[in-house]
Amino acid sequence: MTAGFARPRPTPSVALIHYAAPPVIGGVERVLARHAVLMADAGHDVRVIAGRGRAPDPRVRFVRLPLLDPRHPVIERLQLALDGGEIPGDFESVTARVASGLRAALDGVDIVIAHNVGSLGFNLALTSALHSVAGRSGGPRVILWHHDLAWTLPAHRATLHPGLPWDLLRTAWPGVTQVVVSAARRDDLADIAGIPPEAITVVPNGVDLETLWRLGRRTVSLMARIGAMRATPLLFMPTRITRRKNVELALHVVAAMRSAGRPAALIVTGPVDPHRAGGDAYLRELETLRRELGLEDAAWFLSPEMGGSPTDAVMGDLYRLVDALFLPSRDEGFGLPILEAAAHRLPIVCSDLPALRRLAGDAALYVGADDDPGRVAERILQRLDADPVARLAAEVRTRRTWDAVYRERIAPLLAGDRGG
Repeated sequence: MTAGFARPRPTPSVALIHYAAPPVIGGVERVLARHAVLMADAGHDVRVIAGRGRAPDPRVRFVRLPLLDPRHPVIERLQLALDGGEIPGDFESVTARVASGLRAALDGVDIVIAHNVGSLGFNLALTSALHSVAGRSGGPRVILWHHDLAWTLPAHRATLHPGLPWDLLRTAWPGVTQVVVSAARRDDLADIAGIPPEAITVVPNGVDLETLWRLGRRTVSLMARIGAMRATPLLFMPTRITRRKNVELALHVVAAMRSAGRPAALIVTGPVDPHRAGGDAYLRELETLRRELGLEDAAWFLSPEMGGSPTDAVMGDLYRLVDALFLPSRDEGFGLPILEAAAHRLPIVCSDLPALRRLAGDAALYVGADDDPGRVAERILQRLDADPVARLAAEVRTRRTWDAVYRERIAPLLAGDRGG
């Protein structure tokens, strides 16, 4: 290989294993499907291996192994005996059949992610089979992904007994990576399996805001293009670009927030006012100021830059996505954005004008149109930081969406070395 040039690492192939996959209804099934789509988006060759269900995406291969399904008659019969503390005579042979199916289904796979198989006793033949596959020399890297832990749940204790195969649900399997969905689950797993907490990776579940809020494609594309999903606080000015709206103060406030270490940003939605002379000149002044403040990637004038004003649907989406309405106007006759923000339960920061105060009352944080930008920035941050709902909403948008969870937690996990 020529010195100085590294060969790109191939994208590993991934198999996701669970008892069932969507359209079977269940929380783990939904998570598995989301993981599969995210991994396919990232370029992985993905397959889902389950006893029931289908592929969650055309790019994902589905492999049905009927004996993975706890409702399979053979597995139901085995589990009935196992739950009572008896190991059926054909348990080993059924386990061997499951292991054989897994080995064939995992041909060419680099990483295996098994959801709850190593922690719940719904199909101990599958658990035992996966344990044998995980211990195979030269086999794929195995990640045990725990949502629930049977040995810590009172509802499961009557079906658990000392020894194998039940102990597989509370022991550290050699060579596997242990993943849990919360710090509480990490502590529980460390306690029952004797695993150091620092050897357990926490990967939380995420939120699909596109589905939850039924965001339109234009909004999703827009937010991805400008990178606004990572900004916090994200200030919103649903106004025309005219001098009385005082957009320059908003730019200075965002710059002050960023100087204080906060990844703040600003969205101004409206066009230049067509009824006033000098509107284009004002826009050029704002663009110059944005450049001087280093906000090219943190302040967006949507209408001029998109070639048209956002639709009503996009505006409604933006009201749900942003962190605060900011209206530092020098004059307002009414202030409709105040009512729209209130309808979306959005924090309001605005000038102390009679029309705006009459609408917002004590619900808004009031600032002066000529106040020091640093002081305004400080007051806004204090107001938002003191609001636990606003804090959590900003965290969900920037760090708790599935895209953020994948980027920050799952992608590094897939790129990591073998072991926990």
